[in-house]
Amino acid sequence: MYTYLPIIMLMILAGVTAFVFVIANRIFGPRSLTSTKLDPFECGVEVNGGTRQPFFARFYLIALMFVLFDVEAVFFYPWAVVFRKLGLFAGVEMALFMLFLAGALAYAWKKGGLEWE
Repeated sequence: MYTYLPIIMLMILAGVTAFVFVIANRIFGPRSLTSTKLDPFECGVEVNGGTRQPFFARFYLIALMFVLFDVEAVFFYPWAVVFRKLGLFAGVEMALFMLFLAGALAYAWKKGGLEWE
């Protein structure tokens, strides 16, 4: 149990910090609610029309693709560090991984997911 003490202390500290920040915001935060502050605002586009009006989700698709390829870059670093120790198997595995992601990019490109109009 002694070895888990630092982790438990860190979890308690994180919980107390989050609680203190929420309470401090509730006490010291501004409370003036105007009609401008209550209006919904999304991605720099002001609302025009009803809430049941369909909208284009291209921004979200582009953001998801960015996250996908950003995570891909995270997997390249540990692979590159131990590439020589792992040998041919790691090379083939990474080639398949890159081929899969290139296929996903080609599919999104073909479907027009990268066009911003």
